[in-house]
Amino acid sequence: MKKIWFFIALTAVLFSCSDNNRSNNNPYIPNYSVNAYLDMNLPSYNNLRYVSNPVYVANYGAKGIIVMNTGPNTYTAFDAACPNQELTSCTAMTIDGIYAVCSCDKAQYNLFTGLGGKEYPMKQYRVEVSGSVVHVYN
Repeated sequence: MKKIWFFIALTAVLFSCSDNNRSNNNPYIPNYSVNAYLDMNLPSYNNLRYVSNPVYVANYGAKGIIVMNTGPNTYTAFDAACPNQELTSCTAMTIDGIYAVCSCDKAQYNLFTGLGGKEYPMKQYRVEVSGSVVHVYN
């Protein structure tokens, strides 16, 4: 019985140390509500059917969102705002292959991880897939 409690406690500690909280407490990007449904049957989102083909979606989050298929039924979604710049100083990040590039400092962020070697990673959103619909939310 002690082993089970130890395992539960260890699991709770490991999951509470996630860096996801750091990316979502970015002082430069406000916490806008995001609730997007992207139907991959539509031409605008058809590239999400294929691995490593990111798609920019305007009108969500601070500067839009970037969604990418990272593997079988696995997706990432990040805010397109530059995570290490004032919100008003830069336009939305652009997509360059599997990277998002900030218009202000030209920093590149990996769309698999959201990391870019700067203080703050990209602001991440949750993703669920049901059939051909990708749901991005927070």
